[in-house]
Amino acid sequence: MSTKTIGIVGARGHTGAELIRLIARHPSLTLAFVSSRELEGQRLAEHNDVYRGELRYVNLDPAGVAGQGVDVVILALPNGKAAPYVEAIDKAGGDTVIVDLSADYRFDERWYYGLPELYRDRWRGEKRVSNPGCYATAIQCSIAPIKDLLAAPPVSFGVSGYSGAGTTPSDRNDPDKLRDNLMPYSLTGHMHEKEASRHLGLPVEFMPHVAPHFRGLTVTTNLYLAKPHRREDIVQRFQSRFDREKLIHVVDEAPWVSRIAHKHHLEVGGFALSADGRRVVVVATLDNLLKGAATQAMQNVNRSLGFDELTAIPL
Repeated sequence: MSTKTIGIVGARGHTGAELIRLIARHPSLTLAFVSSRELEGQRLAEHNDVYRGELRYVNLDPAGVAGQGVDVVILALPNGKAAPYVEAIDKAGGDTVIVDLSADYRFDERWYYGLPELYRDRWRGEKRVSNPGCYATAIQCSIAPIKDLLAAPPVSFGVSGYSGAGTTPSDRNDPDKLRDNLMPYSLTGHMHEKEASRHLGLPVEFMPHVAPHFRGLTVTTNLYLAKPHRREDIVQRFQSRFDREKLIHVVDEAPWVSRIAHKHHLEVGGFALSADGRRVVVVATLDNLLKGAATQAMQNVNRSLGFDELTAIPL
């Protein structure tokens, strides 16, 4: 297995740190650069407890990133910041794979939407991969196995830890303001509502909230069925869809956020059925920094480079 080179733009954030940990475990990836304006010049090993080496943070502009000539570039930037880097890499030519963690290309048909467990059949060996949103991943996995049974748009209630709000200070990542609190935001038109609706091919209604815990999210989805069903039929649908997926676990009880933190898989369960059999409630949980971001990015990197999809991902 030949060694490939990889670089990260936006390496200071929570997801960048998790990506570095995964890359450090990978037998066939070498971390070539980590770009961060704030940490320029500092040793990576001083900021990440698993990295060993002398690599230092650099502050690369788009042309500088393109000039590195690496096999993979991961863009871990805020929404709206990816395009100059993509344009520079495109202009440089070559076969560099780009995995973008922002929402910038999740609606672009020219990019592969990288939620492997649901959209493997769409994979055509693309070199441009848009990594799904954390909430959007959980929402879609709680709906996709039974979307053909629905009588109305699904309604998802989401609660995330404050790491999902990033590192730029705001009310939604301020521990003091979140203490003993649950903070609703973007109750209509959230980006992940649009994203899940687009890729499922049906309208989804989503209401996100931030809680005082740091990592992990839960999505509770209410689904009305066109005709009555038995609980075992619903469960069987999910088991059949995800039976071979190592990073999606179908569980009987509604999963808890505290049990998914620091884990690389998603759990989906609950399957509470109304007395008339026409309404089911499904709960999905994941670690928003891992299966909701870095772990999923590593799946996409592995697939793009021809490695086993789960290389370097602890099961």
